[in-house]
Amino acid sequence: MNCTRIGLGSALRRAAFSSPKLARNPATFRLVPKRPHFTIYQPQLTWIGSIFNRATGTFLSVLLYGFSLAYLVAPSTFSSANVVDTVKALPQSVKIAGKTVLALPFAFHGFNGLRHLAWDSGKLLSLKGAYASGYAVLGATAIGTVVLVLL
Repeated sequence: MNCTRIGLGSALRRAAFSSPKLARNPATFRLVPKRPHFTIYQPQLTWIGSIFNRATGTFLSVLLYGFSLAYLVAPSTFSSANVVDTVKALPQSVKIAGKTVLALPFAFHGFNGLRHLAWDSGKLLSLKGAYASGYAVLGATAIGTVVLVLL
């Protein structure tokens, strides 16, 4: 069916080629941004912590499943003895950097998980409590990362 026969040709053209970022606000009848980019907002500890928690969880999951699949594909190459020998041959600075890359997301995700358990039990749900627990997670992450790297 031809859209121009029922009078929708120009309306469809206008809708197809109009700016996708603007929408008509029915309350005020003016054009307003439809999806403002998050960079217009001031960064807050709550949403930065949420993004970092998801990123660290994804990183740790990909690492675990990746190593598990590699072990299934080539068990002799990824055996404990081969991994220990490979790591033993690395320079000390590379070992410390590798341990830090692994310890930081592990510590943050673990401590932030405890924070979420507190939230699930109904504690620290106020804005002040959320920020206090957020700073506590950051401090515990710093200490936990140093402890794990020094092990």
